[in-house]
Amino acid sequence: MKTLVIYDIEIDKVRVKISELCKDYGLKRIQYSAFFGELNTNRREELRQRIKKALGQTVGRIHFFPICDKDLRLVAQVMNLPEVLIDGADGEASC
Repeated sequence: MKTLVIYDIEIDKVRVKISELCKDYGLKRIQYSAFFGELNTNRREELRQRIKKALGQTVGRIHFFPICDKDLRLVAQVMNLPEVLIDGADGEASC
């Protein structure tokens, strides 16, 4: 199932550690503190435990949102990006 992970963490070092964990699990960054990708239930729980450990006593909030295919079809976005981030004539943005 697709999973959206978003977080709000004040300490840069911890925030970077969380982003690296998300990348380790194959999630793709969609915003500075938001990652998205495929995770089964076991991998999502494993990542949640590793993030919890990495967060430690640091103030922060991390949310995991499993998203089913039906809901994923309803996703919409509004973007206004610099031209350097626009890939191709169809206006699709690249990360």
